[in-house]
Amino acid sequence: MHILLYSISYSPEVAGSGRFNGELAQWLADHGHYVDVITAYPYYPEWKTRAEYQGKGWFTEKVGNLTVYRTPLYIPKRVTSKNRILHELSFALSSLIHLSRLLFKRYDVLIGVCPPLQAGLMPYIFSRLKRSPFVFHIQDLQVDTARNLGLIKNKRLLNFLAGIEQYLLRNSDFVSSISEGMKRNILSKGTPIKRYRMNENWVDIDTFAPLSIQESLRSELGFSTTDKIVLYSGNIGEKQGLEILIEVANYLIQYANIILVIVGEGVARKKLVQQAEDKGLKNIRFLPPVLYADLPRMLSMADIHLVIQKRATSDLVMPSKLVNILAVGGVAIVSAKRISSLSSVIVDNQLGWVVEPEESEELANTILKALNSSKLDYYRFNARKYAEKNLSKKDILSRFENMLSELICNNPR
Repeated sequence: MHILLYSISYSPEVAGSGRFNGELAQWLADHGHYVDVITAYPYYPEWKTRAEYQGKGWFTEKVGNLTVYRTPLYIPKRVTSKNRILHELSFALSSLIHLSRLLFKRYDVLIGVCPPLQAGLMPYIFSRLKRSPFVFHIQDLQVDTARNLGLIKNKRLLNFLAGIEQYLLRNSDFVSSISEGMKRNILSKGTPIKRYRMNENWVDIDTFAPLSIQESLRSELGFSTTDKIVLYSGNIGEKQGLEILIEVANYLIQYANIILVIVGEGVARKKLVQQAEDKGLKNIRFLPPVLYADLPRMLSMADIHLVIQKRATSDLVMPSKLVNILAVGGVAIVSAKRISSLSSVIVDNQLGWVVEPEESEELANTILKALNSSKLDYYRFNARKYAEKNLSKKDILSRFENMLSELICNNPR
């Protein structure tokens, strides 16, 4: 197959969808397909172009069957709803340079990964010009998230964006997403069931495997074996609502051996650090992201993991960090509505605990309950088994590859 993948996020980014896009493209290329990728410079979650990519303009990286077309884009110093829209639009416009160069190249299928929404619209238009089938892969229902979180307040703009989203969902040859909750939302917007496919986010279950406390990064990062580590690792952004952890740390300050550890970067990090300092909280530590190769060891140092979301996003996003947590046999406390698909996964498979989003006292009490629970080892065993059965990189990427083959077979040129 000759495949074009279009996404603002890509390797070497490991936060958000960048890792999944990079691994998908590499998998397809390793299996004999010819893959072109149009993407931006790596900038996330730091919101800063990495040093080795600065000032390069439009350029190409090629290894074997895989060619990556990099495009510059506007990256705001301070991320707001307004300049984030400009940021996403700048990628759409800047990518036209590469799209025009590829106009006369043959593609069997095009894939657009959302968010942002423009990452669906641009390759969809291109696919119609090329008369090639188009797959719209949804990592995040961005319009609903923006509406529910109040990130965009202009109703006309929201309705305009919702109209574009609905058109793409109804007219793409295949629509895929990563969770049952997202599937329900997508089908409710008019996507025909026969055009929908589930392709969950995956994990390399050989790389991410359970490790002992001694094999973890615990001692290297300055923690003792008697510390009770409650870990949040991932993007520190608006959708997560991590300000609740400041309140939780305040509740737990009387327990000297319980330490909340926040590992990551993002637009809300500086604000959280300042709030913790203002309250004099010594039981919360902020650490920078570790190298991807060290991520299994870092995750394995935790007694309990936190997967925090705001109430408004419970069934609109599926936290990608959860797949890595489960693979290392981690036990998670997840904030999600009880009726959400995320809650069902945790409760039905006995993988951890679910709390109502934005309820700091309930979260603090659940942390205490979890750290003293006799079920911890049982949940750890269940987590690893769930990852092996449902989240294997080999199984899910094979399914994605088969989906593309099916689509091409049903759309002969």
